[in-house]
Amino acid sequence: QVQLVESGGGSVQAGGSLRLSCVASGWSYNRKRMGWFRQVPGKEREAVAVIYTGSGSDTTYYADSVKGRFTISQDTKIRVSLQMNSLKPEDSGTYYCAADDPPYKSAWFRDSEWPYWGQGTQVTVSS
Repeated sequence: QVQLVESGGGSVQAGGSLRLSCVASGWSYNRKRMGWFRQVPGKEREAVAVIYTGSGSDTTYYADSVKGRFTISQDTKIRVSLQMNSLKPEDSGTYYCAADDPPYKSAWFRDSEWPYWGQGTQVTVSS
């Protein structure tokens, strides 16, 4: 059974940094994609970043709102991190880790087809 466990959330002032981590158990495909999504109450879950691994070189994509501030990376075969710098209040929300293996059913930013999800970790950025 696949499990994803996020850690690293917390509260920080605007301009600060946080690093989120996601560890996968029961699943360790070489070729895969792992991503981060976030959600605030009353809004739809939105894609933040994704990393495709296992094809020789990693490929990353980011939402426009976080480009230049967030960095997704694969630390180990089963651990992915999201380094978040220059945080803004609008970055607040519950951050979810997601995982998927090929063939991918949708573009990375469409959350409905990602099969594996963590429970989420809260990020609060105060102004």
